[in-house]
Amino acid sequence: MPGRARVGVRDVAAAAGVSTQTVSRVINDHPHIRPETRERVITAMAELGYRVNNAARALGTATTRTIGVIASDTDLYGPAAGIGALERAARAAGRWIATAYADGADAASVTAAADHLLAQGVDGIVVVAPHTAALETLAAASLGVPVVPLHARVDAAGEHASGGGDRGAEGAALAVDHLLDAGHRRIAQLSGPAAWLEAVARDTGVESALARRGLQLAGRWRGDWSAGSGADIASRIAAAVGEAAGPTAIVVANDQMALGLISGLASLGVDVPADVSVVGFDDHPDAAFYRPALTTVRLDIAGEAQRCVRILLGADAPAGPEPPRLVVRDSTRRI
Repeated sequence: MPGRARVGVRDVAAAAGVSTQTVSRVINDHPHIRPETRERVITAMAELGYRVNNAARALGTATTRTIGVIASDTDLYGPAAGIGALERAARAAGRWIATAYADGADAASVTAAADHLLAQGVDGIVVVAPHTAALETLAAASLGVPVVPLHARVDAAGEHASGGGDRGAEGAALAVDHLLDAGHRRIAQLSGPAAWLEAVARDTGVESALARRGLQLAGRWRGDWSAGSGADIASRIAAAVGEAAGPTAIVVANDQMALGLISGLASLGVDVPADVSVVGFDDHPDAAFYRPALTTVRLDIAGEAQRCVRILLGADAPAGPEPPRLVVRDSTRRI
């Protein structure tokens, strides 16, 4: 059975009783179109099943209405949630996303991902779960389109803090303040990989919050964001907790490592929170169903994504995400 002929601009114009130029202006969001005319054209497009050809439109508008996303480590909750939030934010703004996956620690992989997106004519690029090396590679490449990292404080000009992850630092400080208010003074940290901007930010937040009270970390271990790494490190943390001056609480850089840590500690006879309190980060959708239910820090990932999209679209005064919020559950206790 032969396929139906592709509907074109001329077909839409004839159905709506307007010129092809008017149809083109509606497609490209021209501001000087009467609302009733715009509605008539949109109705005709829907009835005829017209599909906008982004590549063709780009020839006349210098935009494909597509936002590029460079992503890595998407098996982790944070990056996966970030991509989903960007997809929704882009759709709400009448845009699409094109995603290229890369090894964020490998400059050649990041460059190849950027080249792939640029070949598709993307209007800007968001970097999800960026490694320090990834942003340095992109900055040196002079891509010709704006580049914005998710989870870093950025302004309307696209400027962002070189350390990134400001809200990660704020959230980590909330976790420490919660533990301090609960009477803990020996607080240790299970950090993420040092090459990640978010890990550095969360480390900074923990250290700064302790310093404000004249305290220092009671220990630090590093994992790779996975539950497995949290479980593997549990024996070392259990040994430290068993010491006379060992930590009474652990701030963990993400919920997946916290889950593994709690499981590993339980297998060693260390109870959470009776023997040691644990705070996670991200508020994974399953965090409330851990045993014990996990106290954690929630970031406004949807708000971060919306702000990135607004910046790439050149919107003035991009709305900021909600501040980080501590969600208190059963994995922490007063001492």
